[in-house]
Amino acid sequence: MRPRQLTRIGRQHRSIYSYSDGTIKLRNPNIELMDQDILYHLALGSESHDLNEMFGDVKFVCMGGTPKRMENFAHFIMNEIGYKLPAGTMLQDISAYSYRYSMYKVGPVLCVSHGMGTPSVSILMHEMIKLMYHAKCQDPIFIRIGTCGGIGVEGGTVIITEDALDGQLRNSHEFTILGKVVHRPAKLDKKLARELKALASPDDPYDTIIGKTLCTNDFYEGQGRLDGAFCDFSEADKMEYLQKLADNGVVNIEMESTIFAALTYHAGIKAAVVCVALLNRLNGDQVNSPKEVMNEWQARPQILVARYIRKVLAQKGQLKSLFNAQGSIKSPRRFKLVQQESQAHE
Repeated sequence: MRPRQLTRIGRQHRSIYSYSDGTIKLRNPNIELMDQDILYHLALGSESHDLNEMFGDVKFVCMGGTPKRMENFAHFIMNEIGYKLPAGTMLQDISAYSYRYSMYKVGPVLCVSHGMGTPSVSILMHEMIKLMYHAKCQDPIFIRIGTCGGIGVEGGTVIITEDALDGQLRNSHEFTILGKVVHRPAKLDKKLARELKALASPDDPYDTIIGKTLCTNDFYEGQGRLDGAFCDFSEADKMEYLQKLADNGVVNIEMESTIFAALTYHAGIKAAVVCVALLNRLNGDQVNSPKEVMNEWQARPQILVARYIRKVLAQKGQLKSLFNAQGSIKSPRRFKLVQQESQAHE
């Protein structure tokens, strides 16, 4: 393998390196000594699969909690970027045989479920970063698309994370490695966050904001909820804690941002977190909005991320015509006439 020159990512003051061609420098010398690197939880392997052929063109890795959400996003982004599947084929779950995570590829966009909580995300992130390395992807961008509880913001608000904080309001993620506590910075790309915020439309019937995100290891006690199986604090204690968070600029709570930020930053990967608030925690603990409302809210971060992907692809001249995505259409004008004629005879 030809050695690749290293370059420091100084603009963002990171003490992390990537190769000069934009590919990932895997920070583990053991991988090169292995006959095969098995990405166990993705049902992929560096020798069993041609990972460069399969994934070498990936520019965006979009992650969300549930398999169904990411399958829906895969279909949504396919329409948004005008990607056309070969005739007679359909989207396939690449990691179906892992029975753990789901993965769908739509041209340069990889849509992956990461499960719930930092342990699940950690496992996936290790293997996704190695996948980017083996596939020789250039300058991939990772974006987490999720849900959260808002603090002082109403349900349906889209929140772009500025800083990911742990339960002690530290901008880092705590690991225990070989019995030793290790803290890694949980930093996201602030320029990317601003670019995403700039794509919010005045016509959107909801707010899109940037703020700090609290990441917890638990949905109930760790987030100060009163409705778990155990609760050893009062409502006054809870409200005092939530107000402290608000005073420190925290606008939402979720369970994945610090590990996502810490591992992407450690790998030198540009990353962002975009979530939608399902409720305002200052008003209660339980999520009780109607299902159809929740479904519409969960689509909002996807819409914003799709706008960003479309913008980047358009700037690179890689955005396909949406007409061309609708089958073998030779003449868009005649296509419209045929549609109108068909509708007239319904």
